[in-house]
Amino acid sequence: MTVQQPILHDPRGQIGFGEFVSLIAALMAMIALSIDSMLPALPSIGASLGVASDNDRQWVIAAFMIGFGLAQVAHGPLSDRFGRRPVLLASLVAGGAFSLVAAFSASFELLIAARVACGMAVASSRVLAISIVRDRYSGRQMARVMSLAFIVFMAAPILAPAFGQIILLFAPWRWIFGMLALASVTLFIWAGLRLPETLAAENRLPLTPARLAQGWRTTLGDRMSLGYTLALALLQGALFGFINSVQQIFFDVFDHPALLTPVFAGVAATMAVASYFNSRLVVRLGTRLISHWALIGFIAFGALHLLIALGGHETVISFTLVQALMMGCFGLASANFGAMAMENMGGMAGTASSVQGFIGTLIGALIGIGIGQAFNGTTVPLYTGFVLCGLAALAVVAVTERGRLFTPHQQG
Repeated sequence: MTVQQPILHDPRGQIGFGEFVSLIAALMAMIALSIDSMLPALPSIGASLGVASDNDRQWVIAAFMIGFGLAQVAHGPLSDRFGRRPVLLASLVAGGAFSLVAAFSASFELLIAARVACGMAVASSRVLAISIVRDRYSGRQMARVMSLAFIVFMAAPILAPAFGQIILLFAPWRWIFGMLALASVTLFIWAGLRLPETLAAENRLPLTPARLAQGWRTTLGDRMSLGYTLALALLQGALFGFINSVQQIFFDVFDHPALLTPVFAGVAATMAVASYFNSRLVVRLGTRLISHWALIGFIAFGALHLLIALGGHETVISFTLVQALMMGCFGLASANFGAMAMENMGGMAGTASSVQGFIGTLIGALIGIGIGQAFNGTTVPLYTGFVLCGLAALAVVAVTERGRLFTPHQQG
C-alpha cells in the first residue's frame, strides 16, 4: 500500500508537491553538476597542474566518486539520529568550502584531496534525497516521485558540460569550482528556508554500534535490498566508465572535441526522456516489468556497440545513436532498481540508503575507474565494460527474483 506521510515542522505550511520534487531534484543534481562540469576542463587542469598522463586526469572525476561512495555510510545513520535537515545543511556548507579549496589548489595532489572531500560532502544529497522521499512515500508512488525528480535532475548532466565549457570561454578552470561553491550556498538557503524536517523526533534511532550493525544486517539481509543494490552498482559502474572515458574518446578517438558537450547532452537527454515515461507508466505496469526489459535492452545495445567497434565501423554518429539508446535503458532500469532496493526499508530509510549508497557507489566507482584506466585509444574497453556489467546485473537480478523476471514482488 502506498503511504504519504505528512511533512513535519514547516513554519510556512506544507511544502507543495512541485516544489518538493524540484528541491529533491536540485539536491540530486549537485552530484551530476560536480562530475560532468569537469569534463571540458580536464585538459586545462592537466596542463595547469603538470599532469603527464591523459589517463591520470580521470582522477579529478574518480576521486570525487570515491569520496562520494565512502561517505554515504555515515550520512544515513547521522540523519536517522539527528534528523534530515541538520545533516543536509551541514553537508552543503562543507561542500561549498571544499569546492573553494579545489578552486585555489596549487598542486594536482591537493586538488584530488579536495575532490575526495567534496564527494564526501555531496554524498549527503544522494542519501538524504532518497531518505526524505522514503519518509513520505512508498511503493510505486515512491518510484513515481523519484522518476519525476530524475527528470529535473537529468537537466544537470545535459547542461553541466556546457556550463563548464561556457566558464572556460571567459575564465580559468578554477572558476568552475567557484560556481559549484555558489550552487552549494544557493541550495543551503533554499533548503534552510523551505525544506521541513521529515523525520519525527519519536522515529529517530540511536547512534550506537549495535544499532548500526543491525542496520547493516537488515539492509544486506533483505533479498530485494541487497540484490537490487548490487545490480544498480553494476550499471553505475558502466555509467562511471562512460563518464571517465568520454572526454578522451572525443578528443583522441574521434578528434572532435567540440562535439563532446552537445553529444553528452543528447545522450543525457535520452535518460531524462526515459525517466519521464517511467513516471507515467510505472504505476500501471510496475517496476519489474519496465526495469527488467530495460536491462535486457541495455545488454543488447551494448553488444551491438561492441560489434561495431570490433568491426572498425565506429563513427561519431553510431556512437551517439547507440549510446543514447543504452542510456535510455539505463534511465528506465536505474530509477526502478533504486526504488525496489528501498521498498522494505521504511523503518530505517536513512541507514538503508547509506548502506546501499556506500556499496553501490563504491563498487560502481571502482568498476568505472577500471574501465576508464583501460582506455587504449579505442572505444573497445568501454563497450566491453558495458556488456560485462549488464550481463552481471542480469544474473544478480535473476538470482534475486529466483528466476522469475518481469513479475510482481517476490517475498523472501
